[in-house]
Amino acid sequence: MKKEVKNEFRLVHPNAAGIDIAKDVHYASVPVDRDETPVRHFGSYTEDLHQLAIWLKQCEIDTVAMESTGIYWVQLFLILEEYGFDVFLVNARHIKNVTGRKSDVLDCQWIQQLHSFGLLNKSFQPENEIRELRTYMRHRKSLTQSYASQIQLMQKAFEQMNIKLQNVLTDICGKSGQFIIKAILAGERDPEVLVELVDHQVKASKEEIKKSLVGNWRAEHLFELKQAYELYLFFKEKISECDTQIENVLRKLDSGELTGEGGTKTPRGVYTKNRFNFNATNYLKGVIGIDVTKIFGISEVLALEIISETGIDMTKWPTKKHFTSWLNLVPNNRTSGGKLLKPKKVKKKNKAGQAFLMAAFALQRSNHWLGSFYRRIKAKQGPAVANKATARKIALIFYDMIKFQREFNPINNEAYDKHFAEQRIKYINNQAVKLGFQLIPA
Repeated sequence: MKKEVKNEFRLVHPNAAGIDIAKDVHYASVPVDRDETPVRHFGSYTEDLHQLAIWLKQCEIDTVAMESTGIYWVQLFLILEEYGFDVFLVNARHIKNVTGRKSDVLDCQWIQQLHSFGLLNKSFQPENEIRELRTYMRHRKSLTQSYASQIQLMQKAFEQMNIKLQNVLTDICGKSGQFIIKAILAGERDPEVLVELVDHQVKASKEEIKKSLVGNWRAEHLFELKQAYELYLFFKEKISECDTQIENVLRKLDSGELTGEGGTKTPRGVYTKNRFNFNATNYLKGVIGIDVTKIFGISEVLALEIISETGIDMTKWPTKKHFTSWLNLVPNNRTSGGKLLKPKKVKKKNKAGQAFLMAAFALQRSNHWLGSFYRRIKAKQGPAVANKATARKIALIFYDMIKFQREFNPINNEAYDKHFAEQRIKYINNQAVKLGFQLIPA
């Protein structure tokens, strides 16, 4: 009679440590045979973090696991990397809600135990230069949101004075809009004078613009307009400074083979209001080796946002399915007993996934196969599902282009519609045969 073989946990990382991160104090745990006090606590100052790393070296530790708690892990993560440790930054959801652990000491011991048996997975972290780019891109996005808020405040001030400038100008902060705002803040109120500041390319008639500039000029709303406009200019200046830093990082990442002296200059795509003050498309091709801005919906800003979050090494994800799952662009289909459980919404938003969703949203009225795909899914399952499904399609194209260095080769829209119609007819025909009927062409 054969003996039953029991599956036992195997020690994968014998030299593993676990750290529980907090704002003021970090608790670290090492194997019990490495130190008389296998659990110690350290402060959060830089000197304390170096002492923690030195202690781990003395305990002959080579890999460390810790939770990604807020932003408190960042400096410790970087210092441990400098000391040569293999650092596992772990999603807190994977190790929380375990009964019987009520203190920080037991938390760090639990993390160390799980890591020793190889039960924890690393969270993705890009390389240092990509991480630097990510910091600048996230900061730029925050600045962009701030200056957009100031535009809304200017529109609010105009509306409260019944000045309908936003009704006749597409962008009140464009060339004509800024001329008018500066004149108003300088004390000009006459519509006859203000209308002459409008560019000749504005579609609205002069009479309509004059009507829009007649209102109730109240001091409190003019003050609000002045403050909002000054803050708008301030944020625009800071965005320009941020663009300079981003260009410096891209220059370091650029190999120079495609964009250096004698290299081919890649032209920029369609003008967008929020684009960089330099040719980022040219740098992107030099860094990646291929022009990803050719993908429908991907501007140079969105492309850089995605690259700053994912890096350019697609081998971090074994397959396209792993990549789209990491982006949170796939359905959360949890099954138990062969039944589909009610999906839970993921609270944490993936910033790269959000960029792909923005790209997909821009395609809903586009005249190409991705636009047709979006509208087909929208008609069937609604705009939210269509946006996510289209974002996943774009992410798959993005993954293939970078990993295999393939040029973007879009499907012909007519061919796509014809193929879908053929598949639909085939499905209906099969259903008719099952019911004992036969389709007859009209």
